[in-house]
Amino acid sequence: MSKPPARIRLADAAFALFDERGYEQTTVEDIAERAGVGRTTFFRHYGSKEAVIFPDHDRLLDLIRDRLATSSHSTALVAVSDAVRLVLLHYIEEGDLARRRYALTSKVSVLRDREIASVARYQRLFREFIADWMGDPTESASLRAELMAASVVAAHNHVLRRWLRGESSDAVAEMDDAMGEVLALFPAPATHGRTDDGGTTVVAFRTGQDLDALLPSLKRLVEGGSAH
Repeated sequence: MSKPPARIRLADAAFALFDERGYEQTTVEDIAERAGVGRTTFFRHYGSKEAVIFPDHDRLLDLIRDRLATSSHSTALVAVSDAVRLVLLHYIEEGDLARRRYALTSKVSVLRDREIASVARYQRLFREFIADWMGDPTESASLRAELMAASVVAAHNHVLRRWLRGESSDAVAEMDDAMGEVLALFPAPATHGRTDDGGTTVVAFRTGQDLDALLPSLKRLVEGGSAH
């Protein structure tokens, strides 16, 4: 039976040593020796001891960018949901490794800090995409994009942690439901003034006034909006 690839053997060796000796007490040399490879092989696969623990965030961010880049204005929010699902599926495919990482980062503060920094990169990517989709340079729109991005990341992390703790039997379905909740909070940007085909934008609302009394006000509202 053939040996697992060196990258997998290194990761298995690292986590076994972290469990036995603790993260701080384990060296790169220890990991390489346990995996049956040299230092050069270790650094060919991982840039540092920390890198053994964390997934390839750069590759995941590239996957997200690629998915978002395929969207149009009308499918932008669908692309956001798909991108979040890609990240979740990566962790699910890692299986026990992802759960061991979660247990370790929960105990080691330096690793927890790095994980927080990584999350910020995902949030920034979503914020930039959403801001571009909104196409509104105002400060209120910038805040809205930030809130949307934070909600997207929070929904992903909530579902992922439930799966990591063994509390979710269908994390993908939970993620889809969670993203539905998030995106329902943020409807698509409204079209202001007249539409591109010269039609009239009508605003509907509920009121206790009679229709005859409202018509003059509605006429003034529509005419005023068309004059800008």
